[in-house]
Amino acid sequence: MRLTDISIKNLMRRKAKAGFIMAGLVVGVAAMVAVIGFVRSMTAEINHKMERYGANILILPKTEDLQLSYGGLNLGGVSVGVQPIRQADLNRLSTIKNAANIAATGPTLLGVVSANGRDVLLAGIDMGRVDILKPWWSLSGNRPDGTAVLAGAQTASLLNLAIGQTVDVNGRQVHVSGILGTTGSQDDHLLFTQLETAQAILGKQGQISMVEVAALCHDCPIDDMVRQISGVLPDAKVMAIQQVVKGRMDTLHRFSAFSMGMSAVVILVGSLVVLTTMMSSVRERKEEIGIFRAMGFRKSHVMGIIFAEAAMVSGPAGLIGYLAGTGATFIAVRFFSDMGHASTAWDPLLCSGAILLSMVVGLTASVYPAVMAARLDPNTALRSL
Repeated sequence: MRLTDISIKNLMRRKAKAGFIMAGLVVGVAAMVAVIGFVRSMTAEINHKMERYGANILILPKTEDLQLSYGGLNLGGVSVGVQPIRQADLNRLSTIKNAANIAATGPTLLGVVSANGRDVLLAGIDMGRVDILKPWWSLSGNRPDGTAVLAGAQTASLLNLAIGQTVDVNGRQVHVSGILGTTGSQDDHLLFTQLETAQAILGKQGQISMVEVAALCHDCPIDDMVRQISGVLPDAKVMAIQQVVKGRMDTLHRFSAFSMGMSAVVILVGSLVVLTTMMSSVRERKEEIGIFRAMGFRKSHVMGIIFAEAAMVSGPAGLIGYLAGTGATFIAVRFFSDMGHASTAWDPLLCSGAILLSMVVGLTASVYPAVMAARLDPNTALRSL
């Protein structure tokens, strides 16, 4: 009979104690796996939204603001040295190192026009890139084609516009192809049209007021792209729009740190369960251990029996804990995520780590009981029979 056979027979005799040890390890490992899986899924969701949900880099004309004052009276500021952006300059964006990470560019021309006798702001944009740059838009009717316009919600209400009507824009009769739903942003107060149409109406052929860039930056720092774009467009001011994404990432990192701390506490509690259960088992088996020692078993043999029992329980507990944690992640993602594709796939590396963690915790918690079992005096144990 081998030492492992003795360990297996003892676990089969004391199923309740083995179940307590396994339960403590399963709960701890499952909590750790669930936290890691949930954080990974939420990070993937935020990265996806950062890449797809609108622009995250803004290119503006570079200006110098001159603050005017006289006799201590502030007279406001004046922008001087405005360097307009030329539409042809956007071809330089394809030369930057991370050009492959640019999903879409949206050149925009802004200007004040007279619409039905009222001054409104006209925005010329590339309507073919709206799905990427402004995926939150909800409109009635169609996107403007040719000389048609799309009215923001507030502008349509101000000018009493309806789909199919015509509106006088700087003396030109243009067709209203659609009305934009309320967005709660500046888009509600604009008239939108194709970029070329806006340039013709405003008399600014080849000029743009700003450029929105949707960058795929899961694998590249967005700050690097800002520097690269600034290098090819030295006369423009390039800014990264990251406040919301960074805020969500900071919150997620804080939640991750807190959750990992709580998981460590659960792991500690699980190890204490293993420790107390193994100590109780050693006390119950004093006579058995005394017989083993009288038969010639060495201290290392006795410790080997205890460690083998812990390993036989810890290994399966790690696998069950990984499966339970993955299931908990799957459920949590469905409740807290609005993206159905958040990843909860099988991860062999995480599974191996869960099993290794369970083994380390189980064996570490069994060190003291194993040492106590090895130190038992065989004569004292046999006299208790």
